[in-house]
Amino acid sequence: MSRVIVFGGHGRIALLLAPLLVDRGDQVTAVIRNPDHAADVEATGATAVVADVETADVGALAEIIRGHDAVVWSAGAGGGNPDRTYAVDRDAAISSMDAAARAGVARYVMVSWIGSTADHGVSEDDSFFAYADAKWAADEHLRATDLEGTILGPGALTFDEPTGRIELDAQGSGAVARADVAAVIAATLTEPLTIGRTIRFGNGTPESSEPIALALAR
Repeated sequence: MSRVIVFGGHGRIALLLAPLLVDRGDQVTAVIRNPDHAADVEATGATAVVADVETADVGALAEIIRGHDAVVWSAGAGGGNPDRTYAVDRDAAISSMDAAARAGVARYVMVSWIGSTADHGVSEDDSFFAYADAKWAADEHLRATDLEGTILGPGALTFDEPTGRIELDAQGSGAVARADVAAVIAATLTEPLTIGRTIRFGNGTPESSEPIALALAR
């Protein structure tokens, strides 16, 4: 049994992840900003904790994280306001990493996106730029820490039924079902070979994909 804390606990992926973890015997803490979302989160078997990651400092985040075995960062501002995007997707994410280190929780899984690279190619006048820039900064910070980090880079998210299969370094948009992203997160937490890696993936095709566990163990 592991104790896993998930930031962004009311997000679509997190709501699919929590029951996967609970069903295998893990204890899940889901961090949410809106207390009205607590019932949705606790219906998955997770324990809801209300905290605003935009305003919480490293010390406050460390208190929330302390006592867990792993951190999953699946929080995001959801686009729109660039200032809030930087505040959540970059600054709060970085604070959570520093907090995990302070709390003595080494295992950290970052949910990023397939295009998060230094040369992501998003123009500064594009509304998506703030997200691309913020995620790259957060990913780079994780790589520079001593945490046992894994960066997951799924492609374009869909509501398709899960396949249980992924293609590593998928081409194009790397479309992938949210439920498969949740399954990848769950599998990553138990696969030591994912530590220190950036894993970009999509669903691919039946011919190009492979079972999630096999892909992550390569």
